[in-house]
Amino acid sequence: MPTFTAFTKTTGRLPAEAISDVLENLIPEPIGVGVFEIEDGSGLWEVGAYFTEAPDVVGLALIAAANGAKDFIISELPDTDWVAKVRRDLAPVEAGRFFVYGSHDADKLPDDKIGLLIEAAMAFGTGHHGTTLGCLRAFDRLLTSGASYADVADIGCGTAVLAMAAAKVNDTPAYASDIDEVAVAVAQSNVDANDLTSRVICLEAAGFNHEQLEANAPYDLVFANILKGPLVALAPDIAARTREGGAVILSGILNPQAAEVIEVYTRNGFNLMHHEQIVDWSTLTLEKIAAN
Repeated sequence: MPTFTAFTKTTGRLPAEAISDVLENLIPEPIGVGVFEIEDGSGLWEVGAYFTEAPDVVGLALIAAANGAKDFIISELPDTDWVAKVRRDLAPVEAGRFFVYGSHDADKLPDDKIGLLIEAAMAFGTGHHGTTLGCLRAFDRLLTSGASYADVADIGCGTAVLAMAAAKVNDTPAYASDIDEVAVAVAQSNVDANDLTSRVICLEAAGFNHEQLEANAPYDLVFANILKGPLVALAPDIAARTREGGAVILSGILNPQAAEVIEVYTRNGFNLMHHEQIVDWSTLTLEKIAAN
């Protein structure tokens, strides 16, 4: 069955959401519509739609013109088994002592590595992206330095790979939370597949807004692999819930955005320990300093 895509860009969230609403009623109807902020500081938003039939080119042009957006770019995708393709394309990833792999590569897990099983159908958060890889490397560096972290929170956990990494090296449970209920379900599925059901607690929450997260604070280590905007907004909450001498590992930050995030966290009581760049993405490791 063929798949057609149609993408446009516009300035600002409200116009993007207006285009999305109109697309829902287009004939033929799209099978899915998405709205995404382009995280490069440009203020641009992308709106995309997927169709099983060729979309109405004239209708799309009118929608774009009426909302001050760029012309839609329309493409036909080949009929592809995407999960099979991901399995072929996503090789296992090594990040220090950690080895992230899919079930199709279970026979490749080295004896001296800590395995983290993430299914190929849940590709975001497998370790191939510079943000997840950077967080795992940062955690490995901290462990190699002799640090230990009993109380760990993974905020915006996605697949929960970071919380699982913490649970693999600790006897105490790690907390994995996400604002999106689908992400929480994915996280729980991965946790179960890794036999960590009692050692990673998956919660649906915005930031730390959950009674279990609050009750377990302060944390020795907080992961937050999200985006610059939420990281900046969460800085006071993360500072308030990180133990003095504890660490935070932040990513989802484009390289040009790193200086702003460092400045915000410095104002909230952290010292920068390490800054790693992997392609376009920065990972920051910071230490919570003692209050004067």
